[in-house]
Amino acid sequence: MTASTNQRTQYLDVSKRTEFTRSSLHRLRKNGGIPASVYGGGTEAQSIYVDEKQLARVARTGRTEFFELRIDGAEGIPVLIKDVQQRGGKILHVDFQKVSKNKPIRVKVPLIYNGTAEGTKVGGILQIQATELEIEGLPDVLPSGLEVDVTPLGTGDKLVAADVQLPEGISLIALKDELLASVVLPRVAEPEAEAEGDAGAEPEAADGAGEKE
Repeated sequence: MTASTNQRTQYLDVSKRTEFTRSSLHRLRKNGGIPASVYGGGTEAQSIYVDEKQLARVARTGRTEFFELRIDGAEGIPVLIKDVQQRGGKILHVDFQKVSKNKPIRVKVPLIYNGTAEGTKVGGILQIQATELEIEGLPDVLPSGLEVDVTPLGTGDKLVAADVQLPEGISLIALKDELLASVVLPRVAEPEAEAEGDAGAEPEAADGAGEKE
């Protein structure tokens, strides 16, 4: 039911930040630069900046993208995007986390649903319960996304995490029975209970009511 979107190691050239005044930060952003930090691996955090267009080129799929930073032309450092600060759709700051090529890491990758569920052809409704799936693997084999084919799902069928076929070298971290998607029949409104008695009938006259003395 699934296929992985594989990723190849890419490189991102960045530079160290040496100025930290408000005016220098404004100038950096005005010229298309984004302030960033890189940390992890038992070393001190470094302040860097990255070209906005270059970042967009290598980080198309967000935080699950694995690539290597080359700081001022130095040897590449394997990283993942840990956090992105945004305002009004514009990136203000990025945190990169160092990872080891030889140590598995846990990440949540996006689920990409494809196809038309069979159950929807007979009135069913496809309900998506999850848009990400937590997995574990070495950085250079982590998929940037998992494509899920929902075509076989009939009415009443469910797709759970254990149904996802993961690429070689990737392990499932999410609960096996975590619900990802299902096809349900729409609820049919129950008819309202009939009002007791005839609402339009006039009340009976009380005994003797209207009789002349």
